[in-house]
Amino acid sequence: MILHDRADAGKRLAKALAVYRATNAVVLALPRGGVVVGAVIASTLGLPLDIIAVRKIGHPNNEEYAIGAVNAEGTLLWDEAARGVDEVWLQEEAARQQREAQRRAILYRGARAPLDLAGKIAIIVDDGIATGLTMRLAIASVKAQNPARVVVAVPVAPSDSVHAISNEVDETIVLAPADEFLGAVGAHYDRFEQVDDDEVVRLMDAASPIAYSERHEKGK
Repeated sequence: MILHDRADAGKRLAKALAVYRATNAVVLALPRGGVVVGAVIASTLGLPLDIIAVRKIGHPNNEEYAIGAVNAEGTLLWDEAARGVDEVWLQEEAARQQREAQRRAILYRGARAPLDLAGKIAIIVDDGIATGLTMRLAIASVKAQNPARVVVAVPVAPSDSVHAISNEVDETIVLAPADEFLGAVGAHYDRFEQVDDDEVVRLMDAASPIAYSERHEKGK
């Protein structure tokens, strides 16, 4: 499956998630690209939007190859590939990525408090999954807040990641067949540009008029 862009992915996922329209569900997006997808889903289904600030920890010789993940609170998830990597480097890199997760959480939410997930249907979205480490940590972070149900919805993901994630949530929605994964998330898109902070802030503000007005009042 080739998608036009992240907005196209969001529209298609919104159709697959139509049963949750105007329910007590909340959309939780992984920044940055996942927020573009999540904003479309939230707007289409009439649901609130929030973020889960999780950062990948890449291998020192190849930062694109995830060997771990960390969230803003400092919770860590390591892959077996982290074994043998210098422990001092791992600690320093984990701390650096945690600071970045914290920065994003503060910047992207603005004046808005994190959504209360207790008893809610939590729909976790991203623009795609590769190794699945960041998504698995996002799932753990959400489950710690006692939602009634956890759903993961992504356009594309490899079969091994889908299998691992499906064992941890109530429902997994993947648009493209897992066995047709092309090796990289971006390979499934015609357009897969980098998403910057300003775009995420704009989308989050648009999803929350209160946060928008308070942010801009402070800027006067």
